[in-house]
Amino acid sequence: MAESTNPVSSPMEREVVITRVFDVPRELAFRAWTDPKHMEQWWGPKGFTNTVEQMDVRPGGAWRIVMHAPDGASYPAQGVYREIVPPERLVFTNNAVDKDGNSIIDGFTTVTFTDQNGKTKLTIETRGVAKVAYAANYLKGMEMGWTQSLEKLAQELAETLA
Repeated sequence: MAESTNPVSSPMEREVVITRVFDVPRELAFRAWTDPKHMEQWWGPKGFTNTVEQMDVRPGGAWRIVMHAPDGASYPAQGVYREIVPPERLVFTNNAVDKDGNSIIDGFTTVTFTDQNGKTKLTIETRGVAKVAYAANYLKGMEMGWTQSLEKLAQELAETLA
């Protein structure tokens, strides 16, 4: 079951907290977040595919994923890992950028993986700040995008890692 809260302080900022329990050990859930071949399968909303261009999973390491929408549009996202505590916690910047690499949303995300009798309670705390006016529309879909990503993650865990 997923739980979420969605406080909004302005149209240019959004915070989302989502909690979900997965029926796999947290080491497997953590691997799905740190292995590029798994990330490209579940990251992004339903119907999107991904190209993982970079994933240097270490503090200070960079990541870059380009999400490809069903209509052919591309949405690059990138960031830097700030903290990695296997298999308990990931902290990273999560920035949406335009085709020229300019930040349109500055984001910060913390993912915690808590053992619950062999299952994994995963909590995402994420915040986005729009840097350009049109990015405020993207923030409106942030909770839905993360929720759909977690649905795809559940499928990836069930099919591939479990």
